[in-house]
Amino acid sequence: FFQKTRAAVKKWFTLFGWPNGQNPISIPYSLRRDVCKVQTSSSEEKGFKQNLGKDAKTLYGMLFHLSGELLPSTTSSQSLHLEPAERVLQLHCEHSALLAFLKSKGAYLPHVMPEFLLEPDDYKKWIQVQISHMTELKKGDMENSDKHLFVLEDSTFETMSKRAWTDVLLQIYKVFVLPRVSACNVTNLLSLGKVQSMPRIKSEPLSSNIYSPHERTILTWLNEHYEKNRKTVWKDCQKGEVPPMRWIVNFDQDLLDGLVLAAQLAAYCPYLIATHFVRMYTKPKTPEQFLHNCLILVNAMNAVSLAMGIKV
Repeated sequence: FFQKTRAAVKKWFTLFGWPNGQNPISIPYSLRRDVCKVQTSSSEEKGFKQNLGKDAKTLYGMLFHLSGELLPSTTSSQSLHLEPAERVLQLHCEHSALLAFLKSKGAYLPHVMPEFLLEPDDYKKWIQVQISHMTELKKGDMENSDKHLFVLEDSTFETMSKRAWTDVLLQIYKVFVLPRVSACNVTNLLSLGKVQSMPRIKSEPLSSNIYSPHERTILTWLNEHYEKNRKTVWKDCQKGEVPPMRWIVNFDQDLLDGLVLAAQLAAYCPYLIATHFVRMYTKPKTPEQFLHNCLILVNAMNAVSLAMGIKV
């Protein structure tokens, strides 16, 4: 499940996370590398430079593209310390600022420590610095002698780092992308007589402990379009009658047969009905019929250049 989630996050941010078109990323490797350090090759200025500007192909450029804000307390291009210990502390401080910025926008990241966002070598150096610092504290102040350091093994750190970066990206999506969802068009759809009989999905913040208000707005949008279009899309269906009314309450089980998403696509591209959607099974029961419907849906998406690489 986690691998599928990471793959979906990687695909979305590769396609839509950047200001100047697609930018392939890998989680966590390219994010750690591009955010942490870029070594300059100039003979006049050898060392490490960071590009944190709005046009940079780093997490900071992505954040500016999605939120319109640069990370506080950072300049567009700043130098990293050449001394390893100082450089690691500087990176740790910047990752702390990143997490604090996201939390201030509503991100939920209590389990992500700034050191989990470092590269493995930098993490080891950070641990060494902390051990040295704690040793000095114990010598000078016995009150601090009970402090402990949580050290991860190499393989465990890689697993934790993948999870941390994935969760950071998911929370970026939650606080900067999902809030763009507007309920205006959905409200207009509700005025249609035949749709008013549909059960309503409440958008109040406390009405669900699973989906946010913005996600519930999307569920409402799916319900309205499906109920409005199902009789139009499949009135001349070749493989069954008009599908029955349904209440769409989740983003997995209720979308498996392809019919709900086909109804959304038909609302905006009605010419796909005759070329694609009339060949769908309206009451699929076998895995082969589900596969058949999803093949048609993906082909329809490709036909209108929604080529997002979605697997059937």
